[in-house]
Amino acid sequence: MAENQLFYPRLEELIRISKKSFNQVERDLGYPRNALHNYKNGVEPSGIRLIELSHYFGVTPEYLLGINNDPKNNGTRIIFESLNDYQKKDLCIICQEWLLSSK
Repeated sequence: MAENQLFYPRLEELIRISKKSFNQVERDLGYPRNALHNYKNGVEPSGIRLIELSHYFGVTPEYLLGINNDPKNNGTRIIFESLNDYQKKDLCIICQEWLLSSK
């Protein structure tokens, strides 16, 4: 399934998990009735609506769009995974020093 085709199924799943209806989510966010059903045909939301929906459900916009499969990935993990082992070790030392100095 292409990235642009994952938005609606993921939105549908998040709504199901939240035990709310599409209409309830639309009311909570101040959207017109059936606004979310309009995405069923593969149309992606505007940037603002994407951010609002991701905040509402506590997931990343990248997850909603199908760019990654981790709904909670905030980018930090992506950066960490892009580092080599030496850089990861340095980062761990920096974090440890920071934690010890902040007490």
